[in-house]
Amino acid sequence: MVGQSNMAGRGYLNDVKQIYDDKIKMLVNGRWQTMTEPINFDRPTSGIGLAASFAGAWRLKNDQEEIGLIPCAEGGSSLDDWAVGGVLFENAVFQTKLALRTSKLTGILWHQGENDSFAGFSALYYDKLKRIVEAFRRELDAPGIPFIAGGLGDFLSSGRYGHYFSEYQQVNQFLLEFAETMPNCYFVTASGLTANADGLHFDAVSQRRFGIRYFESFVEKKNILTPLSKEMELIEKIQDRPLTKKEQGSLLEIDFARGQISLSDLEKKLALLKD
Repeated sequence: MVGQSNMAGRGYLNDVKQIYDDKIKMLVNGRWQTMTEPINFDRPTSGIGLAASFAGAWRLKNDQEEIGLIPCAEGGSSLDDWAVGGVLFENAVFQTKLALRTSKLTGILWHQGENDSFAGFSALYYDKLKRIVEAFRRELDAPGIPFIAGGLGDFLSSGRYGHYFSEYQQVNQFLLEFAETMPNCYFVTASGLTANADGLHFDAVSQRRFGIRYFESFVEKKNILTPLSKEMELIEKIQDRPLTKKEQGSLLEIDFARGQISLSDLEKKLALLKD
């Protein structure tokens, strides 16, 4: 998971049902842990991103297998911040190599561009991104790894910070051109998706929808240029998946550790799960 804040996720946690599945993992300190949201905690404002529903959609088609997410996105980062040899690039490579000790890499999810949507920076987007993607593939010995890039939201120009994003449409055009000209690279539209009150970050429901589109692009190996017809249906199926007793118990333990339930309530509810 690479890019800036909309890949990290800023959707409000209380706006959607959580996705919890002990076969969906996230990398923490080089080790796989069961995924909880926020996955990519780059800021105190981190929230719902697109990766959870991406992984949930993958699980619908792979019900006996595990999927792991490697969070490396950094809010407010530009393409220059992701330059080859820089700390963000090196961290993503390092984290991925740790994950490769116990897993295999099957895709790179990218969302970035807001910080390159002004002052003429968009004109350089294609060439800068090309160098970054080629370097990721080279450093990770993954020349054909799928690279999925999402478009910027149409709400950018009218939001609170709209005057900063006068070139977002040019960035979207270069992302689409990149997908059409680079091998095994794909573009996912943000058409119809909506924002938080800041007019900058996709809201939680839109992030869920975006993740479904990313997965469709990944599995079908094609650009997604229009919204998918069954996005909300798939989201409901993922979020409403019946939890195993083990998963229910794990969530109770998390609630207790956060001070949300008492020890006596925890023990009573765990006992009921054993009956």
